[in-house]
Amino acid sequence: MKELGYYNGRIGELSEMTVPMNDRASWFGDGVYDAQLCRNYRIFALDEHVDRFFRSASMIEITPPFTKEELKDILRDLVKRMDTGDLMLYYQLTRGGGTRAHTFPETGKPNLWVTLVPKEVNEGKESVKLVTTEDKRFFYCNIKTLNLLPSVLASEKAKRAGAHECVFYRPGGRVTECSHCNVHILKGGVLYTAPTDELILPGIARAHLICMCGKLGIPVSETPFNLDELFAADEVIITSSSNLCMHAHEIDGRPVGMRAPETYESLRSALLDEFYAETEAVF
Repeated sequence: MKELGYYNGRIGELSEMTVPMNDRASWFGDGVYDAQLCRNYRIFALDEHVDRFFRSASMIEITPPFTKEELKDILRDLVKRMDTGDLMLYYQLTRGGGTRAHTFPETGKPNLWVTLVPKEVNEGKESVKLVTTEDKRFFYCNIKTLNLLPSVLASEKAKRAGAHECVFYRPGGRVTECSHCNVHILKGGVLYTAPTDELILPGIARAHLICMCGKLGIPVSETPFNLDELFAADEVIITSSSNLCMHAHEIDGRPVGMRAPETYESLRSALLDEFYAETEAVF
């Protein structure tokens, strides 16, 4: 199949799949999700993503109707059904369905959605443009919920500005993350990345970046940084499950970063090598 959809055991071409109107994803965005790259029909960092998926569900009191291993088996089976092994795997769990009411439904069980679409890894060789916007999201940013309207609006702002991403900042100037990436800076040979509090999502790619810094001997400081420090950074780096490591050369029309190319390249190439090694074809 070119694009695959799954809903509670039903499988079909994504464009032909339907879901009930009373699913709480439609009423309230009441659910959680995760997503990751696949290559050669192998899912990258599967354990880490599934762990975060279950953690997010627990934080909003959704109990998955399956174990972690059962979910992994479902995802692996769906990947095998695709025409290509290079793809983006997305899955979400909603609280269930029923008559529209803000309180939790008393009957039924959570609904599992999965989509698979072809996608190749972005190797991050080219730098990108970014823009900024005030972070007006609520204080559940550490949960990978379906409530993404602020990120949708920020992404559209970036698109209209011809930029790749939009960087969020809180009142007072603290930089948090981007609309769908984590953001980090290199300054004086040190990687600075926001702490994993309620203001950012603890990204899997972020965790891999920190681990790789340790392997390469690059100091890491998990401390907040502000807009002034962002613009003055030697490198501005963004990471996500779909773009493992990229850097920026412009923010809000101002030149930034690009002053530590060797350090950035060592990180980018090492992270890409890690991805390729974990997703080698198995015959």
